[in-house]
Amino acid sequence: MPCQRPPCVSRALAWVLCLLLLVVSPLSLPPAAWASGTQAAAATAAASPFDLGPASSDQLALYARIASVNTCIAARAGEGFEQAAGIAGETIAELILGVHGGLIQTSGDTPLTLEELRKGSINAAVIGATEICPKQVPADLTKKVKQALANAEGLTSG
Repeated sequence: MPCQRPPCVSRALAWVLCLLLLVVSPLSLPPAAWASGTQAAAATAAASPFDLGPASSDQLALYARIASVNTCIAARAGEGFEQAAGIAGETIAELILGVHGGLIQTSGDTPLTLEELRKGSINAAVIGATEICPKQVPADLTKKVKQALANAEGLTSG
């Protein structure tokens, strides 16, 4: 019996794959092929296109958004929300570890462990999903996210 997925899931999955392709495909090129403008310094300093130095805030924001979208797509397709967020977070954690050596600009010179990256990436996926697809996020988890964000705002404003 053929798969009974709605057509929108297939299109959405195609979009996510295209986005991932856009993010990953420049990394597969030799440094000379993509070394132009500001990337020239990175190409000459890096031993390979997979050694890009610490992840910037902009890169982390992109990775978090990709994880959030993947979480929403998987949850809409019937995957359990926690499993969907876990897989999306694991993907981003592995990406940061593999491409940036576990380094994040805001965390200094010490690389984060895979476990630390997992926790942060899963949290980012869940927080983003509450914004992108709130109906897919379990109510108790939405409440925890809102509470954590309110506490974080209180810490930064006080």
